[in-house]
Amino acid sequence: MMIIPVGTLVNAGAVVCGSLLGLFLRGRFPDRIRTVAFQGVGLCVLVIGMQMAFAVKDPLIMIVSVLVGGILGELLKLEELFEHLAMRVKKMINSKNPLFTDGLISASLIFCIGAMAIIGSFDEALRHDHSILFTKSVLDGFTSIVLASTYGVGVLFSAVPILLYQGALTMFASSFQAVFSPAIISQLTATGGVLILGIGINILEIKQIRISSMLPALVLVVVLTMMFG
Repeated sequence: MMIIPVGTLVNAGAVVCGSLLGLFLRGRFPDRIRTVAFQGVGLCVLVIGMQMAFAVKDPLIMIVSVLVGGILGELLKLEELFEHLAMRVKKMINSKNPLFTDGLISASLIFCIGAMAIIGSFDEALRHDHSILFTKSVLDGFTSIVLASTYGVGVLFSAVPILLYQGALTMFASSFQAVFSPAIISQLTATGGVLILGIGINILEIKQIRISSMLPALVLVVVLTMMFG
């Protein structure tokens, strides 16, 4: 029997609607208001990242995952790859927004990484309970309003990774549930929190961190936790 990922569809729809509202509001604020909103987003993203990072069970695995993942990402030139893909999408929609790539990657990480995305997808498939993903949809919808009002249209396209990631978790829940143990979910959430902290630092222009290059850390932390956690 085919499972329809209703919660994920609602979640992606909420991000699209929130992004559209954010884009509508974006041009209606003076620069000083947009600057304050941008800084507010940065501070809130830092808090979200710290809250997630504190879920860590084995700091050593998280540290190794981030360091080795970052090196791997640089060797694979992931930052340039994502920029190239984002440029292709920008050309397709004829966007001139210089923050398109930052908005797409930042929003995708914030919306996809975390316990709610994983557990919510499993609950939807195995217990037919959409409540976690519906709650996540409300949170993501409001967050996308603020992100889109500062980053622009790139945030809207983060609905695609949500559909692919959460949809896959729901469709193959019976297989993935054996892999995503509570320990792995905690370690994955914590490692994702570190990357989201990096997004907050980028937003606040404290230091430009190559977040895309660190994405392999999210795969490594799962593998290392399975092996040594």
